Amino acid sequence: MSHSVSSMRRAPEGYAWSRFGEQEYTDWLDESLSWKQTCYIGDWSFLWQHRFTGPDVLAMLSEITVNSFATFDIGQSKHALHTNRDGKVIHEGVLTRFGPEEFMLHGRGGFWASHHLASTDYDVQVERDDWFILQVSGPQSVNVLEKLAGSGLRDTGFMYVNTITVAGHEVHALRQGMAGEIGFELQGPVAHKQDVYDALVETGQEFGMRKLGGRTAPINHLEACFPTIATDYIPAIFEPETADYLDLFTASMPAFAQPAYIAGSYDGQDISEYYRSPVELGWGRNIRFDHDFLGREALEEEKANPRRTIRTLVWNADDVLDVHASLFRPGENYPFMDMPRDQRGFMWADRVTRDGELVGVATSRGYSYYFREMLSLATLDVAHAEIGTRVTVHWGNPGGPQKEIRATVAPAPYKTDRRRADLHTA
Repeated sequence: MSHSVSSMRRAPEGYAWSRFGEQEYTDWLDESLSWKQTCYIGDWSFLWQHRFTGPDVLAMLSEITVNSFATFDIGQSKHALHTNRDGKVIHEGVLTRFGPEEFMLHGRGGFWASHHLASTDYDVQVERDDWFILQVSGPQSVNVLEKLAGSGLRDTGFMYVNTITVAGHEVHALRQGMAGEIGFELQGPVAHKQDVYDALVETGQEFGMRKLGGRTAPINHLEACFPTIATDYIPAIFEPETADYLDLFTASMPAFAQPAYIAGSYDGQDISEYYRSPVELGWGRNIRFDHDFLGREALEEEKANPRRTIRTLVWNADDVLDVHASLFRPGENYPFMDMPRDQRGFMWADRVTRDGELVGVATSRGYSYYFREMLSLATLDVAHAEIGTRVTVHWGNPGGPQKEIRATVAPAPYKTDRRRADLHTA
């Protein structure tokens, strides 16, 4: 299988699909307001889960993870980042400690950790697990869960797990908030998923809960600045030193798919141009140099002298409307700008310039009905990342018609971060 940039610009027929259930339940406009006004329930059970047990789990993981494990409480979760030797992100996910020697890693990182484990002598066992992950997020989320499961939930610390009972089943409730609001991820054996889901939906009606469909689900990541693999960056696994891992990882995917597809005006000549470091993605705070790990040397230099940073871009509405208007004019039109964002699973990477100079790459372009604005994330050269800076986004594909869209640099996250709000006053 070819993994050149050109081959990644062509997704197979029928690749468009949603992992979130239905595309829409009410409609995407209504659903996109839920995490600011009431709350939603969303299904992230498609994430892979790996359970690691044994006395050497943290020693093993520390070799491939930028996070510090000097302190790690039972019941605590960490956003674990894995990088290659150049400090570029391979995978990331949520690592939770359920016991002295028991850990669950959600996301693609479990494959990388298992691959690394196979090359060591650590006393660690790993097995794939099959858990459901249901997100309940928004200002009413704690009220829904409290009515359903009783008191005690409001004492849960951020990125800590509480145990509650829902529909007669013991469920782990991780307080996080991927929509930038108060939120919990409910986790447990997949056999209990439907009972838990139905109970949440029934209880949530009183509080205005919405089911979150696939069309609008990624917009909360855009507004709250949660960069996403294969959307904001390509995993740094297309290198000679990771060839064996790439084979292992792609074997876990559907036969018709590959790990990433690329579109947009940025015409990278090498796949590595689509890699990103934790510093570039706004995750520099997770990096700790109290241990040796793959990529440490590169990240020490970059964290001391960052070259690029992440920002939100607010796209000019008149220029965006002209893209749509081109579909109603004779002649060649600009590429269709889907609403609220592309549904085909591409990393849509667009050139960002200032006075004709390339200064960054825009990704995650999406329409926020709440803000009534077209937004994107962007990794920008530090010298051009000051809030309020005017830049140009080039909408289109290499060799085709491109629309120059005026844009303004804004903070990331764009929406106020309320994840750590006091639950007792929520």
